[in-house]
Amino acid sequence: MMGTWTAALFIAFLAGLWFVLYHLSSSRDKNCSSSLPPGPLGLPLIGHLHMLGVLPHHNLRKMAKKYGPIMSIRLGLIPTIVVSSPGFAELFLKTHDLVFASRPKFLAAEYMSYGQKNLGAAPYGQYWRNIRKLCTLELLSNSKVEFFKSMRREDLVNFVESLRTTAQDGSLIDISAKVESLINDVMYRMVVGLKDDRFKLKPNIQEGVRLAGLFNFADYIPYVGALDLQGLGRRMKAVSKMVDELLDKIIEEHLSDAKEVQGTHMDFIDVMLSLIEANDSRKLHLGRDHVKAITLDMLAAGMHTSSTTVEWVIAELLKHPRVMKLVQEELQRVVGLDRMVEETDFIKLDYMKMVIKGNHEASSSSPIAHSS
Repeated sequence: MMGTWTAALFIAFLAGLWFVLYHLSSSRDKNCSSSLPPGPLGLPLIGHLHMLGVLPHHNLRKMAKKYGPIMSIRLGLIPTIVVSSPGFAELFLKTHDLVFASRPKFLAAEYMSYGQKNLGAAPYGQYWRNIRKLCTLELLSNSKVEFFKSMRREDLVNFVESLRTTAQDGSLIDISAKVESLINDVMYRMVVGLKDDRFKLKPNIQEGVRLAGLFNFADYIPYVGALDLQGLGRRMKAVSKMVDELLDKIIEEHLSDAKEVQGTHMDFIDVMLSLIEANDSRKLHLGRDHVKAITLDMLAAGMHTSSTTVEWVIAELLKHPRVMKLVQEELQRVVGLDRMVEETDFIKLDYMKMVIKGNHEASSSSPIAHSS
């Protein structure tokens, strides 16, 4: 009897929830439809989510052929504009870039970026401009790139020797895993200053990136977020707690070694901690959580996007032997066969640069949504 009552109450709750959400989504459609570009007819509550399929970019292209280069859809309860032409994309991303410079609030950003305190998820404003300047000057500037050159070369030599040894043994090589490991090591040393991963931070970051990439109903139908129907919120919370504890240990180690590091080799965490110590953090709005969020952002972005880009370039070259042959001929002409390619050689490798640029245009390694 009790089980029957429980089932009846649960069904009544779901029916009531569906009724409320249906009217909410319907009222949003009525309010927005007159001012939005044309688009396909969506369903109550889920909007056009069911039309995206396994390959959303392919299905969006098909819809754009019917409704035009700028169309509106609804992802759950979230009104979304889809732009499918270079001209309109330039209007959104360049001409009116400040209007659409912010990021939507996804659940993953709340858990994995300390409430959108990192560079990738922070809303556009003074804080975002400050940390972008910080990252550009202290990690991505020419002087910093040159400073870490010997370290990158050391890792690259070890990488090439590992490939050579494996090839001589006649064993299979997982190039994707090797490239990912190389870039992970380089970014880890530049940002954290550690050659080894004794804190086991990398696998936790990779799990966080994996969870952030999964489809989450709560991002598109916020009213059901508290139910955590997919269990993603619980898993992201557990990973973020583990990452937070590990970053605390790394920061404490940096603070204890601060006097020895001062004036010599300073990694990115050292730089941010020195700004807090010098009271420059008030201008930057920089605290301990901000240091952890930006550190996590630099590691996750560097590990994932760079390795994915290299993997895609290699895959495209293998699919197009003619292009591969032209790249090899350019390398032989510019570099030769008796030495390794140096970073200074890249400026002369014009065809190689075009191949990489073409790959970026054809397959973005990490699509980022913009919001206004």
